[in-house]
Amino acid sequence: MGRFTRDYRDAIVRSLDEFVASQDDAFDRGCDAVASALSADRIIYVAGSGHSHLIAEEAFYRAGGVAAVQAMLDPDLMLHVSATRSSSLEREPGRAEALLANYPVAAGDVVVVVSNSGRNAFPIEMALACRSRGATVIAITSLRHSRSVDSLHPSGQRLFEVCDIVLDNGAVPGDASVPAGPHGPRMGPTSTILGAFIINALLAEATARLVERGITIDVYQSANTTNGDIAAADIAARWKPRLKGL
Repeated sequence: MGRFTRDYRDAIVRSLDEFVASQDDAFDRGCDAVASALSADRIIYVAGSGHSHLIAEEAFYRAGGVAAVQAMLDPDLMLHVSATRSSSLEREPGRAEALLANYPVAAGDVVVVVSNSGRNAFPIEMALACRSRGATVIAITSLRHSRSVDSLHPSGQRLFEVCDIVLDNGAVPGDASVPAGPHGPRMGPTSTILGAFIINALLAEATARLVERGITIDVYQSANTTNGDIAAADIAARWKPRLKGL
């Protein structure tokens, strides 16, 4: 393997170590919020636009993941319809409220809003709208990036300024962590890798706390293991009346 690959690996490991070392208080409060929601039979919603929508999909209907998770997805804000158009639309006010009309977010729920830059209208509007509905809102964002840019939301606020709990993914401004050679462009984004770790760790840690209290939580196992498809179908059938996309 070349030097870039090793440097990129080091950047990811360093970011993971920094998150574990520096985010203990915020992560603990996030786990408590998720555990409280799950124990009360509430829903954990996850939303993001652009590449951040991948974290919502990562948490939804996931082998080894909590069943009571709803990804909130707007195809126009994802990448498969038009990547360039999605970058424009995520800056338009009104997109989050329109998407929320399809999901009954309410008091007792937790909403995880993912945005590396934390500056676009969609994630900020989503956080504000969900908090107004009484939900606890957790941000997964890069504080270094977000603090280096202006908000594109009419309020002038950035995502970390409008959420109840902020989990910093540690990504550098621009997200590309390592130069590709002495004179090459910076490459090697870390936000998706860290975001996937954070959302899965958050859900698993909350579940572990509930298990210690004797509370059972539906967790998917892989449908591609022996009899796993039967177990996954059974859990999905229980949640299908409450979740979209199952």
